[in-house]
Amino acid sequence: MATRFARHCCLSAALLLTLSAWAPAHAETPATRPVSTLKLQGQTQGTERQWDGVIEAVRQSTVAAQVLGNVTALLVKAGDTVKAGQVLARIDARDTTAGLLRSQADVAQAEAQFNNARLQWERSQSLKAQGFISDAALDSARAQWQAAQAGVAAARAGRSQAALAQGFATVTAPFDGRVLSTHIEMGDLAAPGRPILTLYAPRPMRAVVQVPASQADQVRTAQRIEVALPTPGGATTWLRPTQVVALPGADPVSQTVEWRLDLPDTAARPGQNVRVRFAELRNDPANAASTASQLTVPASAVLRRGELTAVYVVRGGRFMLQAVRTSTPATSPGPITLLSGVRPGDTIAADALKAGLANATPTKP
Repeated sequence: MATRFARHCCLSAALLLTLSAWAPAHAETPATRPVSTLKLQGQTQGTERQWDGVIEAVRQSTVAAQVLGNVTALLVKAGDTVKAGQVLARIDARDTTAGLLRSQADVAQAEAQFNNARLQWERSQSLKAQGFISDAALDSARAQWQAAQAGVAAARAGRSQAALAQGFATVTAPFDGRVLSTHIEMGDLAAPGRPILTLYAPRPMRAVVQVPASQADQVRTAQRIEVALPTPGGATTWLRPTQVVALPGADPVSQTVEWRLDLPDTAARPGQNVRVRFAELRNDPANAASTASQLTVPASAVLRRGELTAVYVVRGGRFMLQAVRTSTPATSPGPITLLSGVRPGDTIAADALKAGLANATPTKP
């Protein structure tokens, strides 16, 4: 029995050794996936620059409270269309009403004092003519009359101010427009200067773009400026602004120059992102290096995953993912302009999706 078991173990071990020696020689090598490549070449022309911009209303106002009090009514919400003079909100007016009543009482008191001083002044004039009072007494009566006259003017001014403050308890629209957002809720405490809502006029709109200060001079030579806006069908249309204004100074923190591009009649909304193109730039020797460094590749060669924009570069006979920066929007179906991350002479995958698969092998460009 022991001899048979030992013989069985020896046969099993020999079979395992035979299979282990045979397996590497006959294992199937995984198939490679050839992926076409292209070699990057610098372009000597760079007659266009593009940056992201944002839509904003030419006429926009933040309506703020001008008196202290709780908000008793908020009569509009974001998206509502309003007319000039329409009531937007109401603030508790009890304090302003009491102030108006107090100022009216001050006016009545000042007028009574004025009437008394006037009568005293008239009596003093009569007594002085009869020689019963001195010049000093007459001067004192005249001064009291003039002071009472000034008191009446001050009291009436206070009454006007109190009436104006009571009017501030009713917040109205300064112009025809649409409510962009509200910044307060009913019951909140309003204070002078605290925003209540933001109002804008739907027409006209403008695109605002921040241009790097280092390229501001070259951008000023653009012969054509266009703004890309989406159409209802999902396509993109390029519009020329009706007026272009570049602010004279640069932002000290971001080192950018703000350009404001007034748009023709459009359905764009404030806060919407757009693409601004400065085309047909004049050649500038100072920008020759940056111009030559721009590379254009097919859209299929660029991989976009969330915030990542990259291409597959050939390194050591295989693909390596390399992050890049582009000047073309992600939704553009046309060629993509690479600004940084690669350089002329690099070889990249023509199809980034195929290059990311297992066993992807680059071919010669």
